[in-house]
Amino acid sequence: MKYPDYFSKVRTIKLKDNLSDFLGVFEEGIVEFSYTEIVKAAGHSCPTVAGAYMMCAKALEKLYPDDIPERGKIKVEFRNPVEEGVTGVISNVISHITGATKDTGFKGIAGNFIRHSLLYFEKNITGEIRFTRTDTGKYVDVIYNPPVPPKPEMQELMQKIISGQAGEIEKVEFKTMWQKRVEEILINNFDNPEAVIFL
Repeated sequence: MKYPDYFSKVRTIKLKDNLSDFLGVFEEGIVEFSYTEIVKAAGHSCPTVAGAYMMCAKALEKLYPDDIPERGKIKVEFRNPVEEGVTGVISNVISHITGATKDTGFKGIAGNFIRHSLLYFEKNITGEIRFTRTDTGKYVDVIYNPPVPPKPEMQELMQKIISGQAGEIEKVEFKTMWQKRVEEILINNFDNPEAVIFL
């Protein structure tokens, strides 16, 4: 499997998963997600997937400044309906990392390790997304502000490719520009306070 080199340079997200510890899956339940794994689950790498990954990472840093985040103990609420815009794409990424699901998640073992009923939509919140620790009630609201605009020629190239009018060189050019934008977001703007904004 070959993919852009920058994937392996993106900061990983580490969590403690007590279910994994209980079942002997990962030593001490420590699980680490890479951007590559998220892209495989999403099926694509784009500014939206990158933004979801960054919002999740930065929110968890705020909620757990001195500890490893606990997977399965994080409630996630969205302001928009799941069908609106890219809300569904973003929620899939965040669900993959945090373990939070609406009603399809793990039902638990004797009341422990429950993963369902942790993901909500159309909530009256300040930001686009609210992350809440279920153990303490502490929460953060975030919005994503893509810090790298697309190059003007990208839209034209995309239309040519979709309509079947682009040559092979133009297809390669589009792919390169697309991933360069995502790379710039994730590598050079991961800690940019204007990219992931806390409210």
